[in-house]
Amino acid sequence: MMPPRPVPKTPYRSVFISDTHLGTRGCRAEFLAGFLKSMTCENLYLVGDIIDGWRLKRSWFWDRYHDKVLRRVLKFARTGTNVVYVPGNHDEMLRKYLALGIEICGVKIQMEAEHITADGKRLLITHGDLFDSVVRHARLLAVLGDGAYTAALVVNRWFNLIRARLGYPYWSLSAWLKLQVKEAVKAIDRFETALADDAKARGFDGVVCGHIHHAEMRMVNGVLYMNDGDWVESCTALVEHLDGRMELIDWVALNKLSMLGKPAPRMSAAQSKALPAVAAEIAAMQRNLDPARAVSAGA
Repeated sequence: MMPPRPVPKTPYRSVFISDTHLGTRGCRAEFLAGFLKSMTCENLYLVGDIIDGWRLKRSWFWDRYHDKVLRRVLKFARTGTNVVYVPGNHDEMLRKYLALGIEICGVKIQMEAEHITADGKRLLITHGDLFDSVVRHARLLAVLGDGAYTAALVVNRWFNLIRARLGYPYWSLSAWLKLQVKEAVKAIDRFETALADDAKARGFDGVVCGHIHHAEMRMVNGVLYMNDGDWVESCTALVEHLDGRMELIDWVALNKLSMLGKPAPRMSAAQSKALPAVAAEIAAMQRNLDPARAVSAGA
């Protein structure tokens, strides 16, 4: 019997990923491991929030897919790929080692990096949290926001289980959250402008970042702004082709994967008991919305 032929790997000059949040149940490590296996690259930039140190302080989750991601990153470094790790706010514990100029298993750790594309563009690579006023000046609010974001990933499923038991139809928490999107859009725009203006002032042609989990590639004030997204919700990466062309890769859409295939994180007994109160509070918030903007909850 003939051995199976190896699947050809897509060659890239450079790959940029961020906000994988390894160590959390929300991390789509199975998709990330698949992406890393599918390609080769000369440069691999880990643009912050790769390991979720904030979550490590409270709890920890690690499965075989997390192992695969770690092993594949280390294999890149071992086989000649230039691997650079730019810590973010969730893995800021690594920043205290920056002054030492150390490498971990061939992975360079830098506060920021500079990359020259094949067609000569000079790019600044930074996680981006230093341009987020909430993270910089109100750490407690940032931590609370992180907790709220994590809860939002799972509470909709549990909330609707309760509604179903009470005889109410499905109600989308995410749709309700989109009603509040106006201020979020303004914040993203301010973030992008601040990063682009800083890169421009320092003589860069473009900037690569993460942090806000919003994949984007566009010109901002004469600078190419590129955010590589995340591996929690969107599962996106930024790649540089061999000729210097930049592209955002949507791994889920490209491979027709389902984001719904992963079970909801386990909840403790105490959290389960608290769910009715959470459901009541969300319902109360919905009732207080402007009737013209309210989403029908069927209650």
